[in-house]
Amino acid sequence: MPPKLAERLAAEKARLVAARYPGTFVLGADTVVACGRRILPKAETVGEARSCLALLSGRRHRVHGGIALVTPAGKLLQRRVTTAVAMKRLSAQEIDAYLACGEWQGKAGGYAIQGRAARFVREVIGSYSNVVGLPLFETTMLLEGQGFRW
Repeated sequence: MPPKLAERLAAEKARLVAARYPGTFVLGADTVVACGRRILPKAETVGEARSCLALLSGRRHRVHGGIALVTPAGKLLQRRVTTAVAMKRLSAQEIDAYLACGEWQGKAGGYAIQGRAARFVREVIGSYSNVVGLPLFETTMLLEGQGFRW
């Protein structure tokens, strides 16, 4: 399931880095974009990005952010944040123009909400920063709850 995948990927990243830096705070995060149960890729080709945008056009989808924190004591803590995003119906010309700008490359779901794709977004329910890539409020609360000082 998409939410569990986001959690697992974040934990794997955090554990991998924590093994190299014991005794420190290590944060891992990952984002999974899903339309229903279908997980959208981090678009690497124009074709992948076009398919993602065509699927998301005129629909609501969910962005699942997984956060994993390894504490200096080696304890793993996790949080998941889910944000609903509704996109307007996209014309072929809008999709072509967005693909030409290239900001979709490597982005989960084939778009970057903080860039030119912002004009396609009709509604965001939940954490905007989660859609950008890291749910800042939840990350801050997780860190501070474990004694991290800024």
